[in-house]
Amino acid sequence: MDSATPLTDSPDSVTTTHQRRSRRRAILLALSTPLILAGCQLPSFGAYGGVSKTGTDSYKLWQGFSVAAVIIGGGTALLMIFVVLRYRARKDDTSLPKQTQYNVPLEILYTILPIIVVIGLFAATVVVENEVVANPTPQATVNVTAFQWGWKFTYPGHRAYIVGQTTQTPTMVMPADEDVRINLRSADVVHGFYVPKFNFSRFAQPGLLNVFTFNITKPGLYKGQCAQLCGLYHSLMYFNVKVLPRDQYNDWIAKQDASTPAVNAAAQSGAVAGEINPHVPTRPAQSQGAN
Repeated sequence: MDSATPLTDSPDSVTTTHQRRSRRRAILLALSTPLILAGCQLPSFGAYGGVSKTGTDSYKLWQGFSVAAVIIGGGTALLMIFVVLRYRARKDDTSLPKQTQYNVPLEILYTILPIIVVIGLFAATVVVENEVVANPTPQATVNVTAFQWGWKFTYPGHRAYIVGQTTQTPTMVMPADEDVRINLRSADVVHGFYVPKFNFSRFAQPGLLNVFTFNITKPGLYKGQCAQLCGLYHSLMYFNVKVLPRDQYNDWIAKQDASTPAVNAAAQSGAVAGEINPHVPTRPAQSQGAN
């Protein structure tokens, strides 16, 4: 009896299998590399959820743009990979591939779809931007003066004011669930008023008043900073925003009014108008934070 001869793969079969596995790994790496390099965070795509009404809308707009970018970019990449693999040159095939020139339905489709996408994104952007720049009648107002390298917060109709620079990190206090108008100025150079969790940033420009409105729905303490390179100690130009329920806010501002000398009322107005040097606080900044 003949002994059984073991079945073995031919060299060509082994080579083909190896090539297929290598191709699959290459495709998987090509698809995963953009996500790995981007450090993509789902579903936030690296943005804050927002603690204000406009901040939440901006966050949703960012999500929409990100999802659209992933779908369009991913679809385009897949089509390119498909074409490269499907119609690549074969080793033993030297014939000329079939030549096609027009595909009218397909050309109409890939012309109309991008136009629809752009119109949709543009319309969503207009709606959200109109909400961000709207200035409804406020229930409270805070005047913010940026200077090298600190912040001063004053409250029209009240003696209360907060000032601090470099390592002092002053705290702006405002009521929750109410429209609070911010009047932003600069006493010297261009600064940036930026609160990350509000999804909001505005320039503080010398000689120009920037007005905007916050409605913060979640009480808490939020970090802010200057987002525009403004000089030597720009990196130390931090501030806090403390959002309190209305009753706690009333208690806080009453205490600040009671502890602030009346003579400082004129100084407050001058600081907002840029008429005095806000670098020289009339009270220690450490004693002016929210309790």
